[in-house]
Amino acid sequence: MLWLSCLLAALPNHAQQADCGFVQNPDRQAYCRAISGGGSSHCGFIRDSDLQARCRAETGGGSSQCGFIRDHDMQAACRASAERANTSSSSSSGQCGFIQNPDKQAYCRATTGGGSGQCGFIRDSDLQAMCRAETGGGSGQCGFIRDRDMQAACRAKTR
Repeated sequence: MLWLSCLLAALPNHAQQADCGFVQNPDRQAYCRAISGGGSSHCGFIRDSDLQARCRAETGGGSSQCGFIRDHDMQAACRASAERANTSSSSSSGQCGFIQNPDKQAYCRATTGGGSGQCGFIRDSDLQAMCRAETGGGSGQCGFIRDRDMQAACRAKTR
């Protein structure tokens, strides 16, 4: 479940806040709203401290906020996302290498510049569909996701 928070972190700023309304988990919904244009004020509604720190990092607080995240994989994903946002490099982030879960590592590499080829290394079908949607496959890939919150996040990301 915590990983879904990381997936939401990659939402582009132009994502529709209305799509976030379909996310049922209140913490993830507030996070979705914050990073899709609602701003850091929404981060205050998040009870999970790791997700709140990620939210603050993604809404202008910078990568230093990632240091408050206790979950090792989520912290590395946060740093990778922040690194990608602050550079013009097209290569995947070196921070992704610190993620221990192989599926999450491949997702990180794909979404921080490695491209859709990395999605093929993901065994979890929901995460693979999310990866493909984000790396050029578009919102049509979201329909392959079984988890409702993840599917809503996917649609918010790819609109």
